Amino acid sequence: MKELTKIVSAGRHPEDHFGVVNPPVFRASTVTFPTLDAWDEARANRFDGITYGRFGTPTTRAFEEAVAILEGADKAVSVPSGMGACTSAIMSVVSAGDHMLVQDSAYQPVRNLSNMILSRYGVEITYFDSALGADVAGLIQPNTKLIYLESPGSQTFEMPDIPAITAVARERGIMTAMDNTWATSFFCKPLELGVDLSINAATKYLVGHSDAMLGVISMRQELYENVKITANFLGGGPGSEEAWLGLRGIRTLGVRLPQHQINATRIAEWLQTRPEVNQVLYPALPDHPGHDIWKRDFKGASGLMSVMLNPFERDAVAAMVDGLEHFLLGASFGGYESLILPIDPTNYRTATTWTAPGPCLRLHVGLEDTDDLIEDLERGFARLTAAG
Repeated sequence: MKELTKIVSAGRHPEDHFGVVNPPVFRASTVTFPTLDAWDEARANRFDGITYGRFGTPTTRAFEEAVAILEGADKAVSVPSGMGACTSAIMSVVSAGDHMLVQDSAYQPVRNLSNMILSRYGVEITYFDSALGADVAGLIQPNTKLIYLESPGSQTFEMPDIPAITAVARERGIMTAMDNTWATSFFCKPLELGVDLSINAATKYLVGHSDAMLGVISMRQELYENVKITANFLGGGPGSEEAWLGLRGIRTLGVRLPQHQINATRIAEWLQTRPEVNQVLYPALPDHPGHDIWKRDFKGASGLMSVMLNPFERDAVAAMVDGLEHFLLGASFGGYESLILPIDPTNYRTATTWTAPGPCLRLHVGLEDTDDLIEDLERGFARLTAAG
């Protein structure tokens, strides 16, 4: 089955719902059983059956089935947020006394989890430069249990050599996890690159409409029960409404993501011509340092990028972003709308040093007409230079 057909059909079983095309929303906490034997049988298969709302409803099961199929995984576990997916994946692997390697440009809240929570419970953390590739082997300790990756790197878009790193890990019996939110399974399949746990903040492109919090982890069958137990003990279990919104968003992923790439590429190329811009960080650009890795391992690029400006004061940046019409000021990404957010990675890099000459902006290029987006940015740059 081709990818676009999978996107439309995965996890959909009209025969189970009176011919209804979309799986309905099952709002449930308590599930009852007609006999004690039925209860015992359900409890024996609680990870795949329907026994209690937190363990899954028919709606969340449909979402997980769809994601697993698209990821090329045996199983998927859904949780209430992308951060919940990061946390559940990590804590299903590491224990007190273990060592974890974390990519230096990973999602900042993962660093907070590592530094503020995991370290308190006896997990040792080492951050590494994503450019190391197979040389990450030099940082492995006897108690290393997990290498945590994100591709591209959060906010600064480094492209680690995932197959090289996962090969090192497999040789030593070390697990790997990768945040695949930027590309989704449509543009990258981490399990095919040797990753054990593929993480997606479904809040972003899978939901696609900026109206639900949702996360999901994909894996091989033998890892499923441990991840599921961990997620549930951490309180995981997304609402059925959110899972349904994830399913709804998946159905249009195959047309939305290519359009995000078309729009983002045009904006990125235009930004490269601007005198206010020092560098555009977008892996699909031929001059991006990780372009060759992106071209080898990815089938496309989403709408998220960062722009390093030449030196400007904060007041000038404020003048630029405060007056934008189509680029809304806000966190997150992956919805239909364009967003902009000033970022400063200086304080959350430890294995590397952030040396941008000026302020940095993260842009999510949405599905608006790019002529309107360019005009919006042109007016913003005029305010920037006038105030700078």
